[in-house]
Amino acid sequence: MNTHDIFADFIQRPIDAAHNLPELSADQLNAHPAEHPNSIAWLLWHSGREVDVQLAHLSGKAQVWESYRNLFDLGELGETVGYGHTAEQSQQIQVSDQKLLVNYLEASLTALGDYVSRLLETELDEVIDARWNPPVTRGVRIVSIIDDAIQHVGQAAYAAGALTATD
Repeated sequence: MNTHDIFADFIQRPIDAAHNLPELSADQLNAHPAEHPNSIAWLLWHSGREVDVQLAHLSGKAQVWESYRNLFDLGELGETVGYGHTAEQSQQIQVSDQKLLVNYLEASLTALGDYVSRLLETELDEVIDARWNPPVTRGVRIVSIIDDAIQHVGQAAYAAGALTATD
C-alpha cells in the first residue's frame, strides 16, 4: 500500500459513514439534541464546507459549493464554513434533505481524493503555513481536513443514533 492508497482509504471513511447514517426526517436533521447548537444538518454541512474551502485554498480551484449553493439556499450564512458560528447562526443552518447533505460531503471529499491522487509524495512535505510551530505541511493539512470530517460525521452518527433509538 502506498501513500495515495492510504489517503484514498482514509478519505472514503467519512463518505461511507455518512451514507450509513439512518434515514432521518427533516425535524431529526435539524434537531438540537440536549440543546446543543449544532444539529446533524449543521455537522454534515460543515464537514462538506470545511473540506471544500480548505481544498480550494490548497488547489487554487473553485469550490464544489459553486454547484451546490442554490440547492442549499442558505444565503450569506451558507458561504461561511461554520467555524465560530454562534448558537443562533448554527441554528439558522436548516437543511431538510439528507441526501443533499451527504452528496455535498461526498463531492467535496471526492474532489479532495482527486487532488491528493495527483500529488507527488514530495509535495506532501511542502510547508504551506509557516505561522505554526512546527510549520504545517501539505500532508499534515490534508490529514487535518480528513480528520475533521471523520470527527463531525461521527458526531452526526452519534446524534442520529440517539434520535432514532427505540426502547
